Amino acid sequence: MNIKNSLFYAFALALLNIAGVQAQTARPGRVQPKPRAVASATEGIKDGISMQKGRVVLTELGISNPLTADKKLINGTVITPAGAVTTPDGTTTQIAEGDYVSLTGRVTSRKAIADADSIAKVMVFDAKYPGKRKKMEEAAAKKAKEKAKRDEEKAKAKAKAEKKKK
Repeated sequence: MNIKNSLFYAFALALLNIAGVQAQTARPGRVQPKPRAVASATEGIKDGISMQKGRVVLTELGISNPLTADKKLINGTVITPAGAVTTPDGTTTQIAEGDYVSLTGRVTSRKAIADADSIAKVMVFDAKYPGKRKKMEEAAAKKAKEKAKRDEEKAKAKAKAEKKKK
């Protein structure tokens, strides 16, 4: 009887071992998840020309180098190493710190970039928290109204105290 039990346990152990091995292998037809891309240092840098730390920098294919000679863009715009941008119709402008010129010749100022970023952030916030910005604006207006009322009451009390002194 002892031999029967030991054979039974050995057989059961072998079956459990096989089941464990099968659970760890991929089933046919199952798609393995794709590996995640690792962010590189050049990711997020747009190709184009920008003014950085007083120097005109050209970025192409994610590689940035200072501009050393005049650069003619696709639409005929010419940019000098000093930052002068001459359009095909002859208009000349000077780019400032933080301004960006795409390789197609579109000039974007730092203020326009900041405005577009702010609008995008507001749109994302509104999508994530619908109605919250309106509630926050109402609360701020209510707080400002209460502060104005307190200031008015303080001014009246001060005027009344001065009137009593006289």
